Amino acid sequence: MAIKQFEDLKVWQSSRDFVKKTYKLTSNPKFKNDFGLKDQFQRASVSIMNNIAEEFERDNNKEFIRFLTFSKGSAGEVRSLLYVVLDLDFITKEEFNIHYNLAVDIITQISNFIKYLNKTK
Repeated sequence: MAIKQFEDLKVWQSSRDFVKKTYKLTSNPKFKNDFGLKDQFQRASVSIMNNIAEEFERDNNKEFIRFLTFSKGSAGEVRSLLYVVLDLDFITKEEFNIHYNLAVDIITQISNFIKYLNKTK
């Protein structure tokens, strides 16, 4: 299947699902009252999918790779923030593990996609 739009990318689909799960996680009563932390967590999650979409539409592989690295960085930021919210008891260890593993999966997908794009230059 040819990729014609960013919605066809598995990594974007995974990122979209991640955002949905992030918003559900941040609706937790302990979490939702810390507006700054909640906002940072949500923004970093949304940034993952938006950077993929934004640069895909520009049809430039070199710039696309650069924006994919931004997405990867945002996923790393989410992983770091997960430790903060775990340490503050805003989430359980199980919630941490689930979200952490999803972030790592997205980072892996982005890394593999960057490798693929570098090979096709």
